[in-house]
Amino acid sequence: MSGRSDWSLRLARPEDAQAFHDVEEDAAQLLKEEPSLAGLPVPPSRSPEEYREMIRQRHCLTALSEDTVVGFAATRRIGREVHLHELSVASAFQRRRIGATLINALKVDCRNAGVRAITLHTYRDIPWNAPFYERHGFVTVEDLDAYPRLAAGLEAAVEFGLPRDRRCAMICFLD
Repeated sequence: MSGRSDWSLRLARPEDAQAFHDVEEDAAQLLKEEPSLAGLPVPPSRSPEEYREMIRQRHCLTALSEDTVVGFAATRRIGREVHLHELSVASAFQRRRIGATLINALKVDCRNAGVRAITLHTYRDIPWNAPFYERHGFVTVEDLDAYPRLAAGLEAAVEFGLPRDRRCAMICFLD
């Protein structure tokens, strides 16, 4: 099946944390196989403990097929913003609009909670990164001086070994 009816969304639960890690590991294969990233490090997947901590904040979403976690949006609330740390969909479930639906549902959840904006860090030029988020209302943050938290996140990625010129911070205003 490739239709919407073979999966659903719900708020994440602490017991989803291990599956978040596993789905992230699976989805990371796309980055590892991307020719333009050959020779660059791929950041390690977050631990189940780190995901449990995010889930406790009640702004993480889970995509399920039957009772199996097939995708997720993992976030942390920081003041009136939510930072999207990871959006992943298992490879066998990609290209079914699960990621797009997770983003749209996250926007609804955040608006209902009084969140002003959703932020993230990503690659500028990988089709399923910045171009995907742009289609969903995100814009590149050009003035990083106005967003020191996002600037620090980009700097950490560069220190890890990711190319500065290919990374960006993005924001989607919800007001």
